[in-house]
Amino acid sequence: MAVPTKNIPAPDLVPVRRALLSVFDKTGLVDFAKALAAAGVELVSTGGTAKTIAEAGLAVRDVSELTGFPEIMDGRVKTLHPSVHGALLGIRDDAEHAKAMRDHHIEPIDLVVSNLYPFEEVRRSGAGYASIVENIDIGGPAMIRASAKNHAYVAIVTDPADYAPVINALEMNLGSLSLDFRKKLAAKAFARTATYDAAISSWFAEELQIEHPTWRAFGGRLDQVMRYGENPHQNAGFYLSGDKRPGVATARQLQGKQLSYNNINDTDAAFELVGEFDPARSAAIAIIKHANPCGVAEGSSLKAAYAKALACDPVSAFGGIVAMNRILDAEAAEEIVKTFTEVIIAPDATDEAAAIVAAKKNLRLLVTGGLPDPRAAGTTVKSVAGGLLVQSRDNAVVDDLELKVVTKRAPTSAELADLKFAFRVAKHVKSNAIVYARDGATVGIGAGQMSRVDSSRIAARKALDAAEAAGLAEPLTKGSVVASDAFFPFADGLLSAIEAGATAVIQPGGSMRDDDVIAAADEHGIAMVFTGVRHFRH
Repeated sequence: MAVPTKNIPAPDLVPVRRALLSVFDKTGLVDFAKALAAAGVELVSTGGTAKTIAEAGLAVRDVSELTGFPEIMDGRVKTLHPSVHGALLGIRDDAEHAKAMRDHHIEPIDLVVSNLYPFEEVRRSGAGYASIVENIDIGGPAMIRASAKNHAYVAIVTDPADYAPVINALEMNLGSLSLDFRKKLAAKAFARTATYDAAISSWFAEELQIEHPTWRAFGGRLDQVMRYGENPHQNAGFYLSGDKRPGVATARQLQGKQLSYNNINDTDAAFELVGEFDPARSAAIAIIKHANPCGVAEGSSLKAAYAKALACDPVSAFGGIVAMNRILDAEAAEEIVKTFTEVIIAPDATDEAAAIVAAKKNLRLLVTGGLPDPRAAGTTVKSVAGGLLVQSRDNAVVDDLELKVVTKRAPTSAELADLKFAFRVAKHVKSNAIVYARDGATVGIGAGQMSRVDSSRIAARKALDAAEAAGLAEPLTKGSVVASDAFFPFADGLLSAIEAGATAVIQPGGSMRDDDVIAAADEHGIAMVFTGVRHFRH
């Protein structure tokens, strides 16, 4: 049964006569407090916040004067008191509430300024369990939620970015704040406590290794509002979860226009793919279009790797995303800017390279400071009508898998190296995925088809087109290897790959018709290995 309401209309303008300030992040605090004091607002505060305000020469009452009770338990208990929460939750125009406030000497509070203990930052810092628990704020969220609930009379400020708008609103309304303004502050406050609690509940689930908690919450902070989403009629915003995994969300943009929704989606796909390649082993480049690779290659240098990656599908590379596993150098930058490119993302860039890219004023250059760890645990989320699909990140790496040779012929060492390369790439290609590779480079990619045989044929067709563009006598799929993200349900997909010129195959295995597929491979004298792990990517 719902709590009954008294239907007392909220006043539009509420004068701000008393403010309670209790913040961990003291950015802009003194200037804000000075502006409030200049507007005739009485300042009440707690602990370190009160000390900071007093040291600035401002008159401030300690909250213990309101409560008649000192802070105790190392500051764990200071604002959790009826004199505080009655001052926040009292309905001023309700006779019973007003009488209770008078009878118990509760002084109304019109403005609350509160931000929270840095739980998210402490959690990410690698601090110990006890330290993380101690940074779970209790009094702050309680005050924030109480003030936000009673926004009919109380304004709640949770973000230093709102200090200036509050002062401007007070000046415009002669010391009062409007109901519409208070509502907006309340909405932001509830979103902040929701995000905070989401971080706490997620941490507990990880600590206790609860894979699927009964209640699941996700939160983020708005980073940017975009011009539109996937299409111009869709609106979009980019929110940061706080995860410090190197990538598009944590990168510094050195130059170029604002990233679009599709740019961010594709850049994330590109950098996650290139993170599969150890920079200590070789340079690697991934060129992405619509979240699928159109060319991936390893090389002795970024320039060499880029040339090989571009050769796979130079048509699709136009307007694509280029990701690399090493610091962008001038030599590579000069080659990349010759083709229209939307985004370049790298662990870092030399000054010379950045200057070359800067000549293309709209080309975005992002630097991340590192590569994402392909083995790291994590969570991915996808919305569906009425729910969320949540799963662990696909952190299987081919180098860690036990490969099983299932054909009469085993792959040569060169074929095995290319097989592993191709399977790394296939992990990041939309299913059904087929990847042809040769000499550490993709030479044909088939993605997102409803049948695996179609992916095989499309990849081979693209290889033919690339060969014609390069003036080659035959496609580079001749003498290549091929990777499939999942098993071949029939031999037709394999036969299509053999027809394209593949000499070795890597696939998960596990089909009811594995024996038929193996027999077809043996009949044509090609090598095949099973990984036992599939990489569907929808």
